Amino acid sequence: MQEKFRPTIFQFSNIVCNAARLLQACRILGIPPILTEQYPKGLGPTVSELGAEDLKPHSKTRFSMLTESVENELKSLGSPKQAILCGIEAQACIACTTYDLLERGMEVHIVADAVSARSQTDRLFALSRLKQSGAFLTTTESVMLQLVQDAKHPNFKEIQKLLAHPSPDTGLINFFSSLLERCSNFLDHDIRTGL
Repeated sequence: MQEKFRPTIFQFSNIVCNAARLLQACRILGIPPILTEQYPKGLGPTVSELGAEDLKPHSKTRFSMLTESVENELKSLGSPKQAILCGIEAQACIACTTYDLLERGMEVHIVADAVSARSQTDRLFALSRLKQSGAFLTTTESVMLQLVQDAKHPNFKEIQKLLAHPSPDTGLINFFSSLLERCSNFLDHDIRTGL
């Protein structure tokens, strides 16, 4: 979620807002975040509103975030078996990272309202394909609640504060509704014309 992407990524501000809330939740719950930047020399730094200034970004040029330095960090964390992904772009870095993690036998949770692309079409089809490949699609609020699972969790009150306001709309519902309507109209046309 770097500066040069700001004007081109669909719902960029809302995507960053959701990712920032997720990052706060990870800190509260002691889940170590890993930050990568795609060719920062040309695409700029991670945006400040993410709140990741304390994280050392791993610079990369490949789409998958599983660079040698990230692999080493994962090993130092005890080779976790699950990953929660958010970021951009769905059809590039999120997709390639997910496939690499799945290939290593990891369980991957993609936070759909904290993932975007330049085009809604790329976003939708990437998420669909990733789900078909075995990744789990979730939302910011769902993943935070699943991480605490009980109001008796010692950090529940802190997480509850992050959930005080609903996640901002990132256009997923409108896009799915529009897509379903277009498919329905297409099918109606086929039925009427006997195709």
